[in-house]
Amino acid sequence: MFENVTLLLVLTVLATTAMAVSAAIQAARNDFDLFGAAFLAVITAVGGGTMRDLLIGNQPVFWLQDQIYVFTAVPVGMVAFFLAEKLEAGLGRRKLLLNLTDAVGLALFTLIGMRIALTAGISPVMAVFLGCITGIGGGILRDIICGETPLVLKTDIYATLSLAGGGLYLLLRGTMEEQMSLLIAFLFILLVRVWLVFRPMNMGKKKP
Repeated sequence: MFENVTLLLVLTVLATTAMAVSAAIQAARNDFDLFGAAFLAVITAVGGGTMRDLLIGNQPVFWLQDQIYVFTAVPVGMVAFFLAEKLEAGLGRRKLLLNLTDAVGLALFTLIGMRIALTAGISPVMAVFLGCITGIGGGILRDIICGETPLVLKTDIYATLSLAGGGLYLLLRGTMEEQMSLLIAFLFILLVRVWLVFRPMNMGKKKP
């Protein structure tokens, strides 16, 4: 039990870091100030998990119960914002980094959301749905605040990939160790998303 709690904490902190970085890059691309970048980092990092907790009745929501997630998102977002501002605009590098960190956050938060939902006694099918909400929710809020069309509305396979990865985890966890099933599902979501980011047909379409 202790190992499961520790694993969940580590994965959530990593996911929080990834989404905070993606938010900070988006903030730099949209000329936010430092406060705006920190605010966006927090909203992006906790947004999906907040939606999940509200739906399953887990209150107070996770980041109010344990402030480590806010205390992670704020400094990570600020540092990433400064670094992103130093990258020259117009070359697509910031957008690329945004997509890559978002891919990590999508994969991790999808699986975290599923584990929490299953632990709460939610049916496996609905747990996959809640994992998807956890994975894509923060990114949707990030893009809406920045006046961008959310990725889930532009890339059909974005939410579908989250659902597929959650389904894969569900299938694997009954046949192998928990850590291995998490790793395989994580790599599946991450590698497919990264492949989509680097597809030649996408290379000319990125904003700076």
